[in-house]
Order: sequence, then structure tokens, then C-alpha cells
Amino acid sequence: MASISLILLALISLCFGNYQISINHLYNAIIGQISQRTLVSPIESNIIFSLRLPRMLAAIGIGAALAISGTAYQSIFQNPLVSPDLLGVSNGAAVGAALAILLNLHSFGTQVLALIFGLIAVMLSVTIPRMMGRSTNLTLVLAGVVVSGLMQAILGLMKYLADPDSQLQSIVYWQLGSLAKVTVGNLVSVLPMLLVGMVILLVMRWRLTVLGLGDAVAQTMGINVARERRLVVLCATLLTAASVCLSGPIGWIGLVVPHMARMVIGPNTRYSLPLSGLIGAIFLLLVDTLARTLSAGEIPLSILTVFIGTPIFIYILATKKVTLR
Repeated sequence: MASISLILLALISLCFGNYQISINHLYNAIIGQISQRTLVSPIESNIIFSLRLPRMLAAIGIGAALAISGTAYQSIFQNPLVSPDLLGVSNGAAVGAALAILLNLHSFGTQVLALIFGLIAVMLSVTIPRMMGRSTNLTLVLAGVVVSGLMQAILGLMKYLADPDSQLQSIVYWQLGSLAKVTVGNLVSVLPMLLVGMVILLVMRWRLTVLGLGDAVAQTMGINVARERRLVVLCATLLTAASVCLSGPIGWIGLVVPHMARMVIGPNTRYSLPLSGLIGAIFLLLVDTLARTLSAGEIPLSILTVFIGTPIFIYILATKKVTLR
């Protein structure tokens, strides 16, 4: 059912926008692209294949990646309030993007620096507990809070130094999240990281169920807890960093969607993880389609995800279904 909904919503996203395209013209454009014959106008073909198709694929990939990352984090940290930016990846990526904007780099440079600084933030969060000799979940979470605060302070300094008439606006807009600047080129550069991270976590999903039961139980089942946790954190971080560098920070998906999946199919990560990916893809694709169609301009994605995600999470809390196992 979720797969069918995703396919239908993908077709809708290709048809709807400021320039409406009928389903017949969409079909003709696809057939014409395959057979190398022009069956629709060049304008419609350009809108479909150069603008909406890359954006649709990005929404599906990023939504699935953030939801899978959130499910993995909530499982290994045994905390239903954990989200993919727990270790500072979003704030670190924001620092990298702000630096690129201050240096007047193009979108590809912004994407690269956002990815690099997002990974640097997570590396700092992971390194601090090791330096202290306290590699526990609580210490890692606290290190993430510290690094996030540091990155926010650096970002605030960059905003202070930015040109208020141009650079500051670009930094603020990037922080609100958008898929408007997604192209085939930057999508292809990020897609391998998304696929690798998601495939590894999907293969490991039964181990996530065991890790969610606690270290003692996992060790009795022969699982190397420290090694498995590091691999999960690495893959989830890679997914989040790749997503953020492409779209900017998009909140609530990694927090709310895992709970939605568990409400539908139960707490077993073997089933809730892939379902989270499907629901996350549907959720972000729906939000992005609304962002393009609700007004003449484009509404930032993080604004809509908060407005849509908040009542959903309140309902989940009201029904007392915030569980991990």
C-alpha cells in the first residue's frame, strides 16, 4: 500500500506545480524520451526532466534517508526523542554552507562544504567521549549537544559577519530547507552515499532490534556492541550529512516518521526500518509538492514539516504509542 501511494504521489508531483502538466502529456513526454521522438513541447519536456524529476527523486531519497537514520538512532540509543541531527551534523553542515556563501562559492561548493563540516561535527562528537575514556551512550549524546552548541555559535558569528543585503538572506534561506536548487549533477553526486548508507542499515536491521534491547542482551547473542554501534552511527551520519548538504536541514522527518512506522507495523526494526523509509519518502514528497503549489512563491520545507509533523506527533503522544519495543 505504501509503495503504491509513493508511485501515485510521484506522478502527481511531476504533474502539479505553477505550470500544470496533464497525465497524458507526462506519459507522452516519457514515451518520447524513450523513443527519442518529441511528443510534447520542449518547455514541458524541460520542466519534467530538468526540474521536477530530479527534485522528485531527491525528495524520495532524502525523506527515506532521514527516516531510516532516525529509526536507527532511536533504536541504538533506546530513546524515542532522538533525531538524525543528534550528533551535530545539521549545525555542522549549516556552518559549511554559510562559509561557502561567505566565500561566494557556487551551489556545488556549498554542497561540498556542507557535507565536510557536517562530518567534522560528528567526528568531534564521537572523539570527545573517547578522549574522556567514557564511551557510553549518555556521554556521546552530551558530546553531540556540546558540538551542536559550538556550531550554532560559529554560525551566529558568520551571520554577524555576512552582508545583510545578500549573504545573510542566502544563509537563512538555506537553513530553512529547500529542493529548489537540486539538479541532475548534484543529485548524482550524493545518490551513491544515500544508497550505500541505506543498504547497509537495511541489511543490519535485525541487529538494530537486538541493540535496542540493551547492551547486555546484545552481548549474550554474540554481537560486538561497540563495533555494531559505530557502524550504525557511521551509516546514519552519512545519510544525514548527504541529505542536509543537498537540501539544507529538514526537521521532524527523522523524529516523527519512525513512530508512525512503529504504530503501523510494530517495534521490530526488521519491519519498521524499511517501512520508515517508505513513509519518509512519501512524507517529504508530499511536503515538497505542497511547497511548490500552495503559493506563487515557494514555502521552505522545514516550515511545512513542522506544521504537518507537530499534530501528528501530538496524536502519537496522546495515544501513548511512543515506544521502541
